[in-house]
Amino acid sequence: MMNIKVLFFLLVAIVMVKPTYAQSNEELKQFNDAVSKKSKYKVVYQLNTDNAQVIESTLNNIGNSLADVTLKDKLKVELVVHGGGSVLFMKDHPYEKQLLALKEKGVIMVQCLNSMKKRKLTKEQMFPFIFYVESGNAELIIRQQQGWAYIHP
Repeated sequence: MMNIKVLFFLLVAIVMVKPTYAQSNEELKQFNDAVSKKSKYKVVYQLNTDNAQVIESTLNNIGNSLADVTLKDKLKVELVVHGGGSVLFMKDHPYEKQLLALKEKGVIMVQCLNSMKKRKLTKEQMFPFIFYVESGNAELIIRQQQGWAYIHP
């Protein structure tokens, strides 16, 4: 059982702790969207699941980002696929039309060779318009260090 003094001091500490910053109602009323001040933005999306809903969400998120008026013609996008996400780039899956539409908009699509090796996949099974990297994780790490925004839907 807790010592009464310890319990008392914990209670006092909890009561005395104040949030470091709380937005007032006035501040919330004054919110404005982020303003696009740069001429170019870079974002890397990660997909590492074969979940159809997550795949669709990822593709939709990329399309929405490219269509957003604040980022229009300012956005460079790379999609890094590894793990279970490898199904996205396989010819026998239903994503070719969506991928080609994104490719037409300049999206770079990258497949992890480590994931392919683990799953015994060949380049012949994959769409011909994708690129390959040894490690999807390394690609994500390097891109983030280069200042790319990172999104994992």
